[in-house]
Amino acid sequence: MKHNRVVIIVSIVGLAALLSMLGFTSPTEIGPFGVLLFFTTVYLVAFGIITLIMQSFMYLAFKKDTFRGKDYLYSAVLAFGPIMFLMACSFGAINLWTTALICLFIFLAEFLVAKRI
Repeated sequence: MKHNRVVIIVSIVGLAALLSMLGFTSPTEIGPFGVLLFFTTVYLVAFGIITLIMQSFMYLAFKKDTFRGKDYLYSAVLAFGPIMFLMACSFGAINLWTTALICLFIFLAEFLVAKRI
């Protein structure tokens, strides 16, 4: 239960930082460190949302109250998907092929987590 609170708090702080960056700055003003901070906060918010969705699904489908460390790793890998989509979008390369490759990468990373841990 302690990990859930940490994830929620970090996601809310990340969302607040993300909203303030989007409201008060532009990409040209913020610089390289700000872009890194932007992608980090997007990752933290995505991690929190995906963790919440996975916990809800686990509770509704399997009546499982606990969320193990392996489940957090699954969430962490899935949360990297929106970052890859944003990066592909910034290069102007969003098409079916890019989407398929991102999904394949996520699938392979999830498979690695399942086999290694």
